[in-house]
Order: sequence, then C-alpha cells, then structure tokens
Amino acid sequence: MSLGGLDAPGRRPMAEINMTPLVDVMLVLLVIFIVTAPLMAQALRVDVPRAAAPALEPKPDAVRLALDRDGKLYWNDAPVADEKLPERLASIALAKPQPELRLAADRDTRYQRIADILSAARAAGVAQMGFETVRPEKLR
Repeated sequence: MSLGGLDAPGRRPMAEINMTPLVDVMLVLLVIFIVTAPLMAQALRVDVPRAAAPALEPKPDAVRLALDRDGKLYWNDAPVADEKLPERLASIALAKPQPELRLAADRDTRYQRIADILSAARAAGVAQMGFETVRPEKLR
C-alpha cells in the first residue's frame, strides 16, 4: 500500500512558495511596530546624581633614553654626554607629574652599562622606569 510520495506516478514537486506564513509574520511585525512606536517617542526624565571630582592630571610624556652599540646615550633622540645624564635624570625626577623613563639599549650592550644607568636613575629619584624593545635600526 503506497501513501503517495514524490515518486508517485503523476505527482511532481510543488514549485511555488507559499506566501501565507510570510504575510502573517509581516502583519504581526507591523502591528508590533505600530504599537511600540509611540512608546519610543516618549522620554523618561531621570535625575542623575551629581558629584564634584577634581580634574584628572594629564599623563606626562615618557622620556626615551637610548643606548647604542658604541655606548653613546640619546635623550629623546638627541645625543647627551655621560656627564650630563645625572642632571637630566634629576630634572625629570622633580617634574610633577613625573614622566616615565624608558630605556632602549642595543642587544650587544654590556649589562654593567645598563645597570649603571638604572642605578643613576634610581639615585636621582626617578620612580617609573621601563625597557623598550626595538629593532636595531630603530634604536636612535
């Protein structure tokens, strides 16, 4: 006993789209939008609490101290003598707010040289120090 499927003789698949469910869904959506649109236009007054807070201090720019392969120092890309370094470090230690000191060194630099610079910065009172990792051609 055959119930008649697609393979039944004389029956072909239906090639039309039934539009009735689509129209029903669209009419329901239209009614929902018609009902909710006036509610969206109404504004609700909310009293927000007010607080007095001091203005935030602007974040200071970082100072970049670079050390190349030959041992020369560069303060923000400008050459600086070893004798002037403690003076420069003291000047940023006194700045309010204090900028961060970022040390960028060549990979072949001896650690003793870097330790001396960090020690001088700490002795001058620099509180924020960091290391930069850069490609060798970008060192200066």
